[in-house]
Amino acid sequence: MRILGIDPGTGILGFGIIEIIKNQPVLVDGGVIRTPVKEDDAVRLLTIYDELSEIIKQTKPDVMSVEKLFFARNVTTAMTVAQARGVVLLCGKQAGLPIYEYTPMQIKQAVTGYGKADKKQMQEMVRVILKLKEIPKPDDAADALAAAITCSMVMR
Repeated sequence: MRILGIDPGTGILGFGIIEIIKNQPVLVDGGVIRTPVKEDDAVRLLTIYDELSEIIKQTKPDVMSVEKLFFARNVTTAMTVAQARGVVLLCGKQAGLPIYEYTPMQIKQAVTGYGKADKKQMQEMVRVILKLKEIPKPDDAADALAAAITCSMVMR
């Protein structure tokens, strides 16, 4: 099974793809989709749509795991992230993927065993679980991989 994890964002959207081989998650790919800050929102969302659609086409995941927007202090940021999530969900559905959504606390709990783990703990556990030499960079890609790992654990 191949799982595409997404850490939604408009400026930086993280993605991570893992494959389950003999009940173990293995890194396939990971990275980010970046959009220019000064670009019009509609253009930024189109960039996310086009690039994510291409990633799905190239990597052929079986399912998509998306981090839920749980809490935001900044309403403007929350709205733009929600728009990016909408584009992500659309891409997944258009590709016929089952979509699973998890809160940040659920992801932390699954990956570290502690729902209030900090970013460093999360990144280190992603590295350990995927048997990587280094923590995946940037943070958004590591967060997306954590979403994919969570999905793999829940599906077991």
